[in-house]
Amino acid sequence: MSSPVTKPNPDEEDQLFRLLRQLDTAPEASQRAIASAIGTSLGRLNALLRMAAEDGLITISERAGPDKRQRFAYSLTARGASEKVRLTDIFLNRKLAEYNALHAELTGTTSGLVPLKHRTNLMEHNLAPIPELYVSHESALKLKVEAADLTSHDLTPRQICDLELLMNGGFNPLKGFLSEEDYNGVVENMRLADGQLWPMPITLDVSEDFAQSIELGQDIALRDQEGVILATMTVTDRWEPNKAREAEKVFGADDDAHPAVNYLHNQAGKIYLGGPVVGIQQPVHYDFRARRDTPNELRAYFRKLGWRKIVAFQTRNPLHRAHQELTFRAAKEAQANLLIHPVVGMTKPGDVDHFTRVRCYEAVLDKYPASTTTMSLLNLAMRMAGPREAVWHGLIRANHGCTHFIVGRDHAGPGKNSAGEDFYGPYDAQELYRANQSEIGCEMVDFKHMVWVQERAQYEAIDEIKDKDDITILNISGTELRRRLAEGLEIPEWFSFPEVVKELRRTKPPRAKQGFTVFFTGFSGSGKSTIANALMVKLMEQGGRPVTLLDGDIVRKNLSSELGFSKEHRDLNIRRIGYVASEITKNGGIAICAPIAPYATTRRAVREDIEAFGAFVEVHVATSIEECERRDRKGLYKLAREGKIKEFTGISDPYDVPVNPELSVETENVDVDNCAHQVLLKLESMGLVKA
Repeated sequence: MSSPVTKPNPDEEDQLFRLLRQLDTAPEASQRAIASAIGTSLGRLNALLRMAAEDGLITISERAGPDKRQRFAYSLTARGASEKVRLTDIFLNRKLAEYNALHAELTGTTSGLVPLKHRTNLMEHNLAPIPELYVSHESALKLKVEAADLTSHDLTPRQICDLELLMNGGFNPLKGFLSEEDYNGVVENMRLADGQLWPMPITLDVSEDFAQSIELGQDIALRDQEGVILATMTVTDRWEPNKAREAEKVFGADDDAHPAVNYLHNQAGKIYLGGPVVGIQQPVHYDFRARRDTPNELRAYFRKLGWRKIVAFQTRNPLHRAHQELTFRAAKEAQANLLIHPVVGMTKPGDVDHFTRVRCYEAVLDKYPASTTTMSLLNLAMRMAGPREAVWHGLIRANHGCTHFIVGRDHAGPGKNSAGEDFYGPYDAQELYRANQSEIGCEMVDFKHMVWVQERAQYEAIDEIKDKDDITILNISGTELRRRLAEGLEIPEWFSFPEVVKELRRTKPPRAKQGFTVFFTGFSGSGKSTIANALMVKLMEQGGRPVTLLDGDIVRKNLSSELGFSKEHRDLNIRRIGYVASEITKNGGIAICAPIAPYATTRRAVREDIEAFGAFVEVHVATSIEECERRDRKGLYKLAREGKIKEFTGISDPYDVPVNPELSVETENVDVDNCAHQVLLKLESMGLVKA
């Protein structure tokens, strides 16, 4: 582990900053040239170089000079690159303070320039470049080599989204994943430790085993899922968070019906790591590359076009005519140009995939005036946190150079909670945004729910309509739209553009032509496999789509033969079944799964994976444990009672009874054909097979 960094005084900080900056830009310059560039003597330079090397900020290597004299090459370590970023902020703030003092002395007023850590007047400076966490190309090449010796952490998809926005300045003023002190401030009162507004915990969650292998002060390499290094991180903090408290404060309730709370408890690592990040390269995106812009790229684009006021529209759904009317009104109200800024990172499970959505956006982009509108994609992992998310989105748009931001009804709401009620009030997000608007630096344009008034053939805000009793108000909800797509029904032109409907129908054909999964769950011996086999035969008799049976025993033999029966291994087995079923569903086939699948959390994860591509039909084979034990054709229950089989579902290990399955079937005193026919009738009622 590297030695701790020595804390220099302000003059030393200034010289150290100049040194690190010079070595980063000219790593092979002579000592005389370096001393001249930073304005110091050769003797003082050698002392600085020695101190920086001892503190682990730089490495020094010998190289051959043209005159065969001894020469040295210098390179910043990951720690040195991180220290350079920190010292840059200190240097700029110090110089700004000096300038303000001189300005006040000469004119009697302050300069009005904004310090890096404050956003009060940020709209006046929305086109100036903002800090990024990337090192120079030369330093990145060296860091890649050094990183081969570092402990690596393979990032999850959500962590990759977070890291990208950390590195490119989208999460400015963050310089890395939150420390424990910053995390506590954000969770409790939406404030970093230094008092700056920040509503969302940006944390690196890892497993207990990985956390125990890391020492504080250690540098680790952050890699994507293919092992490509993206950044290094100096681990300054390690702690086990109170996730129930985080759920209550950030998302409003510790309720697993909220997708982010479910992620927090059932997918995220148990331990959080915090520390500054040094960016080496951005994640690679092979899709829609021309549409992806960093904050500084967007700011440069706005400068080039002479745009001074820009209103951003956040969306994770396809654009329909109501959205177009809303954005037109917002741009007109703010007297601003329009940035359509859809999220293409992680959104709510069940949302339309981003490939389809971007094709929809591009199909209707020509409906907007090209001279006043542009579109860029944002690789953000949404949390669906409602009010807090709205404030977070505003800060992100301010970093991208926007001066105004549209906050609509139920902004970033996740839907219903476990009691069937909305998680947030329809205008809670607008209220929280308005309360923090001066610090966000991006003015809110608030809009109500837009509806179609048939007599006037136009969209209007529902709250502004005075003659509701005398007119016909039309609207199609997201649920109704999905139903019409699933059943191949007409989608009226007043609601959406034909180009958008065409793209949606390509991705979401009528249900009778989609792939789907039937997922049987129940105790061992409940009759799952028998019913599944009967159902498979009935579906194959109908024809039209390939049918695949993924029986628990068959999968154990051919796909998971190396797995045992611990909770971890059982979960892994079900996730494998879910993965295969999702691929079958995605490609238009029918997957019939018949494992025990005892844990509700794992079944929910499989459902979310499959519902990205088609329907998931959970069938609870509700045979009692007593009846299953009476049948016991394999003698497993007898062995479990004798203690010869450990962790046996229903005997020594729990079974989470499905709460809201699509169908529950009783098998006691009911023949198999009747049970399979019940499932088939359910599939017909859902439109998945033709009657």
